[in-house]
Amino acid sequence: MSEPTPEHETERKTSLGIYDRPSRPSVTGIEIVAIALSVLWLIVSVVFLVLPDKVQGGGFVVTLLAVFMPVAMIWVAATAMRASRVMREESERLQTAIDAIRQAYVVQQQRAASSYEPAVSKKLDEIAETAKKTETALATFSTKRTDPPRMPEPQIKGDQTSLELGTQAEDLAPPLSTEVFIRALNFPETQDDSEGFDALRLALKDRKAAQLVQASQDVLTLLSQEGIYMDDLRPDMARPEIWRQFAQGARGRSVAALGGIRDRSSLALTAARMKQDPIFRDAAHHFLRRFDHMIVDFEPEASDSDLTALGETRTARAFMLLGRVAGTFD
Repeated sequence: MSEPTPEHETERKTSLGIYDRPSRPSVTGIEIVAIALSVLWLIVSVVFLVLPDKVQGGGFVVTLLAVFMPVAMIWVAATAMRASRVMREESERLQTAIDAIRQAYVVQQQRAASSYEPAVSKKLDEIAETAKKTETALATFSTKRTDPPRMPEPQIKGDQTSLELGTQAEDLAPPLSTEVFIRALNFPETQDDSEGFDALRLALKDRKAAQLVQASQDVLTLLSQEGIYMDDLRPDMARPEIWRQFAQGARGRSVAALGGIRDRSSLALTAARMKQDPIFRDAAHHFLRRFDHMIVDFEPEASDSDLTALGETRTARAFMLLGRVAGTFD
């Protein structure tokens, strides 16, 4: 292997692809030329300035200046040329390092893009499989044998007995408790969450609760298509009095604490879907209206702990996300 020359200096490449500072010889061609010119000038000066004359007094100082000033100028020029060459080489080395970093970044992005599509397809398959299992579980719980509802007692008027007509199944069902309602809005945690499925089944029998649950399920499904899951969000929880102000009609900055979602990627994806997809936009606005109606009826009878528990459900987190994107809290 040949030794490096001043004209072709070698550079060592690190494991990160960034080039190290090249090793330079202590004496380059510039210094050699400067030394030769200095020696030549000294010889000429001694021959033509010092030897022919008898140097006395001030004439000696002038002779010294005449001899050494050109030498000093030669070395100043040599130093400037060397500095210029070093700067040019450093610039080339830096440009090479930048090109290497850029090339490594492009390769990394290409690898990430090539591995992204299989990961997304696998995630979508998992979501579809989970949705199928959930639908099967819901169908199983919904088709279980239940006690027949009590028929309204006949009203006796005089000697005749009469039954009330137009009675709906919702009127015969017992009222939905607050705890069960909140549990239903959070949806089952897993396929084995029998308590969650029981609460969901009871909520679907209640007309008003079923409307909100179905609207919430629609938007959660649409959000999952964008890779947005409520379990991944960690919103800033609002105090119960903020929920009460919202239920009593307050809007804008006074209830801005309800928009506690800070995840920028989820907000950006939701806003883009809201603008581009009219189906998603209609489902989101329908859900927000249902949630507004629910909180108005829920707040007067709810305690502070009930409102806090409501704010921690998946339905409430979807409301915070969509409400902030829709400008409800602006």
